[in-house]
Amino acid sequence: MKCFYAPETETHDPIFRLTYGKIQRNAEQAERAKLLLASLDALSLSVTEPGRAPMAALETVHTKRFLKFLETAWDEWQKQPDAGPEVVPNVFPRAATSSYPHTILARAGWHMGDTSAPIGQHSWQAALRAADCAIAATDAVLAGDDKAYALCRPAGHHTSAEIAAGHCLLNNAAIAAARLRTTHDRVAIFDIDVHHGNGTQDIFYDRNDVLTASIHADPTDYYPFFTGFAHETGTGNGEGYNLNLPLPRTTTDAAWLAAIDTVLDRIADFNPGALVLSLGLDTHEDDPLLGMKVSWDGLRRAGEKIAAAGYPTVIVQEGGYLTPSLTTSLTSFLSGYLGAKIPALERN
Repeated sequence: MKCFYAPETETHDPIFRLTYGKIQRNAEQAERAKLLLASLDALSLSVTEPGRAPMAALETVHTKRFLKFLETAWDEWQKQPDAGPEVVPNVFPRAATSSYPHTILARAGWHMGDTSAPIGQHSWQAALRAADCAIAATDAVLAGDDKAYALCRPAGHHTSAEIAAGHCLLNNAAIAAARLRTTHDRVAIFDIDVHHGNGTQDIFYDRNDVLTASIHADPTDYYPFFTGFAHETGTGNGEGYNLNLPLPRTTTDAAWLAAIDTVLDRIADFNPGALVLSLGLDTHEDDPLLGMKVSWDGLRRAGEKIAAAGYPTVIVQEGGYLTPSLTTSLTSFLSGYLGAKIPALERN
């Protein structure tokens, strides 16, 4: 399996995060990459640095003004009096009718859905290189490989066409799906991150050529709170082409794997030419965001099930946060997906 990673993504190492009114260290730290790379090394999977994709590849899912904002936001922010080290909005549009703003503070509120995805000096270049990884993996699959993995950070599934949120800047999975659509009439996106892929859902919500499905912790009391409910099934031409399976935060292997079976059945009915897997590892019981209680064996079995479905697949890394268990979580999933036997896992 071809794997893609760009070291430049490590220059995005955000600091700010606001939780229950308390400023904390951001969860999307560059250290995540080292833990994930250690998993690829354990599986003897080599890593390739991707080339640089044209801006047109990003414009298939994102607006030009959003991309321009991401590119210029930090420089403009630094021109403000007593500016902080990262772009963090403190005002958000809520009116039914809103006009696009011109000041950097107001545009930050327009294009950033919350305070968890601060933009630092190198965030734009890091986001570009993360997207490059997703595009390179997609091109590998389009060229005939049956699977490829993109180690993307920052992640992407919370970002819509022009609103970044939830530790995400560019929607790497959506970019991959749009690129697959240049060859395949139908593409499915399967999101197994513990958080609902609200940005991905929003991008494709009115379309019937891209099926979006997400298994996640019940948003009644978990991020992103406002979307991810079972009644959200699409709109217009997209009616029936969006599937959400919210699960309790107490969910363990059996219920999670049963939900995966349900989604795979729906994908089979859709009969896509290719699949994008938004691979979040934060379902694991040791993840610090405490979303679910899936074991390493559960992750391994999920990999087996998704591989058995047999679709050409682009695997795009989403969440999974700082804990020594993160390396083993990725190793567990990929060992199941690739049919590899890892002695250390077999003993657990």
